Amino acid sequence: MQYAEIKRILSMISDPVEKLDAVIDFGAHMPDVPGTAQCTDIVGCSSFAQICRDGNRFYGRADSALVRGIVAIIVAMVDGQSPDQIKKMDLGQEFKSLNLNLGTARLGGVDSMIRFLQNL
Repeated sequence: MQYAEIKRILSMISDPVEKLDAVIDFGAHMPDVPGTAQCTDIVGCSSFAQICRDGNRFYGRADSALVRGIVAIIVAMVDGQSPDQIKKMDLGQEFKSLNLNLGTARLGGVDSMIRFLQNL
């Protein structure tokens, strides 16, 4: 799913629990990681999470439904972008604009994912 569509869907939901349900749904529909992708474990997540890259295409995995959804959002933000383009993006502010009600541990994982992507 394209990031613009994810953002549009989340902007139409005001209930915080329904927003998190939508995030979980995004993760459930994330495409499989191709065998040619290089995957990196994200250190700092409260669950197992990986961000995978095949050229400028991004994919992800996680062992928690909520974290899988967060990974789906983050990789959608950068999918198709080069490392130089990603470095110029304010991923933290963009993620914050989604107004997701996440705990401190989950936000630490988001920060770790963003740091990883901005240091490609």
